[in-house]
Amino acid sequence: MAFGEFDLIDTYFTHRWPKRDDVVVGVGDDAAILAVPSDSELVIATDTMVAGVHFDHQTPARAVGHKVAAVNLSDLAAMGAEPAWLSLALTLPELDHDWLTGFSHGLREICAYYDCQLIGGDTTKGPLTVTVTAHGFVPIGAALLRDGAKPGDWVYVSGNLGDAGLALAAQQNRAEISARHYRRVLERLHFPSPRVALGQSLREIASSAIDISDGLLADLQHILKASNVGARIDVDELPLSMALIESVDADGAISYALCSGDDYELCFTVPESRRGVFDTVMARHPAKPTCIGRITNKASDLRLERNEELWQGLVERDGYDHFS
Repeated sequence: MAFGEFDLIDTYFTHRWPKRDDVVVGVGDDAAILAVPSDSELVIATDTMVAGVHFDHQTPARAVGHKVAAVNLSDLAAMGAEPAWLSLALTLPELDHDWLTGFSHGLREICAYYDCQLIGGDTTKGPLTVTVTAHGFVPIGAALLRDGAKPGDWVYVSGNLGDAGLALAAQQNRAEISARHYRRVLERLHFPSPRVALGQSLREIASSAIDISDGLLADLQHILKASNVGARIDVDELPLSMALIESVDADGAISYALCSGDDYELCFTVPESRRGVFDTVMARHPAKPTCIGRITNKASDLRLERNEELWQGLVERDGYDHFS
């Protein structure tokens, strides 16, 4: 008997996956049935990864499985949400059991780590495309949004910026880096770590937040537009890895940090009145966010400074845009 669609689902996406008590009916029926806590709001995010756009034939299948979940969990993190469920729509040009084994392994690993359950989805034949929808909970009224930044708030980012962009440039022969550094930044590109715990810690502290998926410049400007404010950013404060510092010149490193996509760190703002609480919480937190600037009252004005003067470095683009 031929191996068909339902054999695929049963083999790769049914057994040995994490289970949650709030999933009444999961994979295997016409639709999932889920129990949403009465004291919570449901947060939903969807991302699609397309072969030839978001990844190529060099990308390990396990990395595709990990990343398609991670980018959605990063959106939940930016809202301060606790991950709960994932649904998957998978379009395959053909049945490739080796690829499916690696992909399902990567997806299952990250689901187990963040206590998410795969609750269903769809499988079809066509150009290789992977879509995940993530669902999470946040206490009623506690979600982090983009529109709360106020003049005087401090601007922070988590983690180092620009590593994924450097890895992509190296893959495309646009940058030369050492083998040691390449392994590290390639890990950042293929296996990003969504800042889920940090997002939840910021619920009562941050005034706004966003995840950095399209590049710091592009994503910070979403906060500025939604909040009707501006910002001053000190480029010397941008958190950079040794891989980036040792691979390109100083202005090039800053440009990668500002413009590269796929970092999946958080950018957020903290009012002066909550900064002490923030510092106290972060002292006990494994993440050590970096303060890179301050919000101003000049709407949508993003000023890049060095030594309080306008930074004159080259910015090739404001960030990633599928249609630009």
